[in-house]
Order: sequence, then C-alpha cells, then structure tokens
Amino acid sequence: MSLKINWLVTHTSPGALVLQQWLTENGISYSLAQKYTKSGWLMKLSSGVYYRPSANGDSKPDWTEALQATDIQLRLPVHLAGLGSLTHQGLSHYLSVGKEQVWVGVKSKQSLPKWFREFPDQNWFYCGNHKLEIVPEKDLKVIMVKGKALKASCPELAAYEVVDAIGKLISFEHAAELFQGLVNLSPRKVQSLLERSRSVQTNRVFLFLCHFYDHQWVQRLDETKIGLGSGKRQVVEKGRLDERYQITVPEKFLAKQEEQRNG
Repeated sequence: MSLKINWLVTHTSPGALVLQQWLTENGISYSLAQKYTKSGWLMKLSSGVYYRPSANGDSKPDWTEALQATDIQLRLPVHLAGLGSLTHQGLSHYLSVGKEQVWVGVKSKQSLPKWFREFPDQNWFYCGNHKLEIVPEKDLKVIMVKGKALKASCPELAAYEVVDAIGKLISFEHAAELFQGLVNLSPRKVQSLLERSRSVQTNRVFLFLCHFYDHQWVQRLDETKIGLGSGKRQVVEKGRLDERYQITVPEKFLAKQEEQRNG
C-alpha cells in the first residue's frame, strides 16, 4: 500500500465525504484522485467530491458527512443550528415526520459550495443570524450525531436561532413548545447572546417566551442591557398585542396568561 493510499485510509472512514481541495492540500492531486476512483479507493459524487466506499458498497455519505467536511476540510464557519441542534441534544420532544429538518447556521448560504447546497436528497434550512455576532468559543459546542463529531449551536444559541426563524422556518406555536422544555438554559449565556443581538423583534419574543413559561433562569437576566427598541412589532398576523413587549402573539398565549393571573 502506497504512503498516500495509507494516508487516505488512515484519515477517512468508510462512507466519509472526501473533497478534492482537502486532498490536494495533503498531496493527492486531481489526477491521482481519478486513479483512486478508477481503482475503487474512492467513489465520485460530483466534480471534486468523493467518498470512501465501504466493503459492501452501501455506506454512502449523509448530511452529517456534508456538514463535517464543510467545517473540517474547507474550514468554513458552518454549524448545526436551531431545531436540528436542539433535537440532537435531546431538547426537542418532536419526532420528525418524513425527512429530518437539518438547520444550518451560516452567514450566507451562497458562501457554501454548490455541491453542499445541492447535496443529494437533502433539503437544508438555513439560519443566517444576520443580526448576531457569534462567538464560537461561547456559542458553539461539539456534539456527536450518528457517530460524527459536529459543530453545533449551544442550547442558548439554538433557542435564539429558533426564535429568529419564527415566520420563516418555524411557527410561533412550535417555537413556544420547544421553549417550554428549555428549563436549564444558562442565564449568563442568554444574557450575552441577547446583549449582542441587534434584532429587536427576536430579543422581545425570546423574553416573552421565557417569561410565559416562567423559567427560573429568566429571573437572573438584566433586561436593561438588552436592546428592545421602541414601537410595536407584528410577529404573527391577526395576533393580539402583548403590552409588555409590544409584540403580536397568538391570542391563546395572552388568554392563558390572564387565566393564570386570575386563577
């Protein structure tokens, strides 16, 4: 076995996605990669995108491989976000029906390579976080998904991403049900996120939901340091205005609060 084949086998696993850019950086040229494809060491998915075949040939890369390769081999700032991150940290009580929703945190989906955006049989849900400066060492963590180590939002950032996606990727009601289970968020991390956030609407909805469920950690937040802006915001159409945060929410949420106060 040649040294380069040995390197390939040592640094990849059966089913692993392998990108030409990464191969070139490690001394395996395009022409050599083509030879490995012909000899069966690699299988071609698209131009410059391969995978290691398994012994029985049925181990093809899935979304975890695509996300991991984009992060590690291309070193692009991308992570498992929002609902996807909560789900794989055991913080979502929903069973996925049909194809799993894979939320991807990235500043711009156009910064991702074409092969990723068109990955076979995969529909990505992109979280932009355009009004939040992510601090990787604070906001991201590594979790294991299907045996792969993936960079993912910490629960606090994932909750923020879910709220920020209301009306785009998720309904208010679904986001609220997820929030109900977030009883152990770190108030320090939540405070840091909301202070850095420039999205007035996301900040207001986030605070509304954690007060709605009366999570203990919300009592340790200093809302005077969080940008809440002025004026009203329409979060849901035909909703009812919450006087505290000046946002429209589904009628049943305010009705429930009134019941609790009167009961």
